[in-house]
Amino acid sequence: MSDPAEVAEMQAALVRLRRNTGVSVVFGGLLHDTHRLRIAQVSGARTSALQGLGISAGNGLGGKSIALSRPCGVTDYRKARHISHEYDAAVTAEGLCSVLAVPVVVRRRVRGVLYGAMRQPVPLGDRIFDAAVAAARDVEQALVVRDEVRQLLTKVREPDVDSVSWEKVREAYGELRALAPLIGDPALRETILSVCTRLSAAGVQADQPAVALTPREVDVLACVASGATNASTAQRLGLRPETVKGYLRDAMRKLGAHTRLEAVVAARRAGVLP
Repeated sequence: MSDPAEVAEMQAALVRLRRNTGVSVVFGGLLHDTHRLRIAQVSGARTSALQGLGISAGNGLGGKSIALSRPCGVTDYRKARHISHEYDAAVTAEGLCSVLAVPVVVRRRVRGVLYGAMRQPVPLGDRIFDAAVAAARDVEQALVVRDEVRQLLTKVREPDVDSVSWEKVREAYGELRALAPLIGDPALRETILSVCTRLSAAGVQADQPAVALTPREVDVLACVASGATNASTAQRLGLRPETVKGYLRDAMRKLGAHTRLEAVVAARRAGVLP
């Protein structure tokens, strides 16, 4: 079953593609397995012929895109000789001629396909091709982030401090803090931050005073705790190195620390970091 958030990412990418290029119809879907997808998102259609259509690897334009893991296009779908024609009935019902199919490839595996189509047999030029590829890349990046989040949450959702080394917990914590700002889904982002809070509080001593750090100060400290330099921290968090220095300086002041190491130790004692 498809993740609703992943489906929403696909839908948003298709809407942007249609808006930015003016193509008549956009549609797409995510693969249920390595060989088959179902068209679940359609925009601009006049009929329901495309909705729910199952596409198998190797069949039709989209199936060819899945099999080759690269974009494929035709100027006149029904007359194209280098694709098979299992889906001509649906294409004809919708009145499509020029069609472009672009795969969403995550770690060398096709996870979905985006289509753009016109009702006239006109070449789909570089502008439309580039926009379709960019839309597919947007979905790809969203899926990469969500995959990483799932893996990390699986590791630390119920941490057992007696059997899991603190270094592994701290590593996962730092990765989660860095990923959280990249998540567009508010509910998932709050879940990640909630897990981070549980991890950071797991080893805190009851007599430690509370320290009020901003979320970005905590993000920077989490990176520093993993051994990251200011430059690599900036790259990981999407900040400028000067901004990272400012956050670190403010965090050190609040923690009463004079060095980066002292800041990390103080943050762990206060339950800010695990």
